[in-house]
Amino acid sequence: QVQLVESGGGLVQAGGSLRLSCAASGGTFSSRAMGWFRQAPGKEREFVATIDWNSSRSYYADSVKGRFTISRDNAKNTVYLQMNSLKPEDTAVYYCAATEGRWASLDRRLYDYWGQGTQVAVSS
Repeated sequence: QVQLVESGGGLVQAGGSLRLSCAASGGTFSSRAMGWFRQAPGKEREFVATIDWNSSRSYYADSVKGRFTISRDNAKNTVYLQMNSLKPEDTAVYYCAATEGRWASLDRRLYDYWGQGTQVAVSS
């Protein structure tokens, strides 16, 4: 069983930056693709970014491309989401998720393990 714990959320002004972290325990972190998703009030959970088990490939939602960067440190069992140039529309609860497979995926149905989420609020 994989446990995921997100941290790093908070309140920031538009144009600012935050770095989210997701610490994994249990299972084999280094062999799993990881992803970040977000859910704003009244909206469905949506894909943000994903990364392969060995960081060979990463993909982003169009809405965050060029502003967000996903990375991972397999020695620390941690995945990160660096968020720059934040906008009010980035306000959401951000969730870290892990797959059973190695390859990055945009499909949330392929993610088997989820964290509890961390709140990000961007003020205008």
